[in-house]
Amino acid sequence: MNALRNKVQLIGHTGADPEVKEFGEGKKRATLTLATNEVYRNDKGEKVEETQWHRVIAWGKTAELIEKYVPKGKEIAIEGKLTYRSYSDTNGEKKYVTEVVANDVLLLGK
Repeated sequence: MNALRNKVQLIGHTGADPEVKEFGEGKKRATLTLATNEVYRNDKGEKVEETQWHRVIAWGKTAELIEKYVPKGKEIAIEGKLTYRSYSDTNGEKKYVTEVVANDVLLLGK
């Protein structure tokens, strides 16, 4: 049951080509943005489409798969966990970031 405590599953399209960085000993990290869409009808019966943008991080073999097969606009499914972190920008202001750390990626679409 512990595996269900922090689990995220998303299906969407990438907003840009992934940014891949290589660290010592060939370890890679891929960063990408993923857009998910929700369509519903409001109280007036009008169709409303909302897009949410998610920052996704992947490491190791998952990062290598993303680097090789996931260009801008590609539809993918990811599974991972939510993480939160903070940092101070150049002005000393504290910034907060929410990310999905992907441990599985499924290539969808064409």
